[in-house]
Amino acid sequence: MTSACHHGPVFTSDSAPGGRAKGAGVGLALASAVAFGGSGVAAKPLIEAGLDPLHVVWLRVAGAALVMLPLAWRHRSLVRRHPGLLAGFGLLAVAGVQACYFAAISRIPVGVALLVEYLGPALLLGWVRFVQRRPVTRAAAVGVVLAVTGLACVVEVWSGLGFDALGLLFALGAACCQVGYFVLADRGGDAGEGAPEPLGVIAYGLLTGAALLTVVARPWNMDWTVLTRDVPMNGTPVAASLLLAWTVLMATVLAYVTGVLAVRRLSPQIAGVVAFLEAVVAATLAWVLLGERLSTPQLVGGVLVLTGAFVAQTATPVRAAPQPVASGGPRRESSAREPAA
Repeated sequence: MTSACHHGPVFTSDSAPGGRAKGAGVGLALASAVAFGGSGVAAKPLIEAGLDPLHVVWLRVAGAALVMLPLAWRHRSLVRRHPGLLAGFGLLAVAGVQACYFAAISRIPVGVALLVEYLGPALLLGWVRFVQRRPVTRAAAVGVVLAVTGLACVVEVWSGLGFDALGLLFALGAACCQVGYFVLADRGGDAGEGAPEPLGVIAYGLLTGAALLTVVARPWNMDWTVLTRDVPMNGTPVAASLLLAWTVLMATVLAYVTGVLAVRRLSPQIAGVVAFLEAVVAATLAWVLLGERLSTPQLVGGVLVLTGAFVAQTATPVRAAPQPVASGGPRRESSAREPAA
């Protein structure tokens, strides 16, 4: 799984999102979806062994923050130069998504909460079109529609229909935080000395998220002994510490790093649709590793999500025409993310 107009210096595109850079971006987005999608398979045995879900989230984020601590120290100047960005990334992209999602599933079915949360890419298109006033490609819009329809089938939303206003509000909050993640990961200006390093931003975002989640999760009440023993995974004993290491290193550190780098190479709306694959990956891994079989509607939904992601990634963001400059003045190259003149 962020806010503001496309003005301030945040993440800067390495190159125009086309050709080789776009291919790398799609690969990174897929890697991020696979990494995020594997979090549930590793976390569920820990929860079934006695850990509170919120404690698992805290372990995940706090462990990732500890791993990224050397990068945070290396880029410590970011605290002075971009405090708002660091706070926003930690609040929205890390703590906000997690806290709102778990608050939502405490009141409404998981499938419904997932569906509402993954309306984020659809909300993102609205943000790009009406707030940033940038063009939205037809392929990205069609991809969102296909992916949302497919996700509804994957989570079998009809089996958990119900209405809880507060639960739906929490799920919508998770969707808005997801929008915040993609927008913050995409914001940027010209490359230069003042542009923040994305790995440093991720490191401080995780540190901020861990601090906020500590207040909510209260880890001092956690049963720490669970982490010292084996836990069953579909009948097979697996070391709880190994599952935690997977959750921290793969499903959090690798997932956030590849996700942010993907958004830098693609437009946020394209990367957002590819992120729908997380739900398909999670369902598939649960089928293979946890023995949770997929129904026919779920398989059809998976195909629709894949189709939507493929359609969306064919979109090419509109380029801006080069800006005329006065004779002798410095030439300013147009950004691939600026709307066409």
